[in-house]
Amino acid sequence: MKQLRPIERRILAMRNRGVAVEEIAERLRRSPQHIERIISWTEIPRSEDRPSRSGRPFEKRVLKLRADGESHERIAERFRRSPGFIRRVEGLAHYSMAMQLLA
Repeated sequence: MKQLRPIERRILAMRNRGVAVEEIAERLRRSPQHIERIISWTEIPRSEDRPSRSGRPFEKRVLKLRADGESHERIAERFRRSPGFIRRVEGLAHYSMAMQLLA
């Protein structure tokens, strides 16, 4: 299945229900030409699967620093955040990694 963006899915759904391009453009505050371009872009072949991301850069940096033995307090100072925030980021990063392993 194609990986469509939310705006592309919305436009195609409206078009499949029989809504005119001009009406779609008005609802989405775009020009009819822009809507037609988006519709034509959805017909361009795309790769099937996107490479999975193994976390966001900030999460990766926090995990790396924790693996290197840095305390939550020192990491928090470095990024101008609270130690609690760093603990939450670390916890969510571990959770995300676990979910990717289950998928």
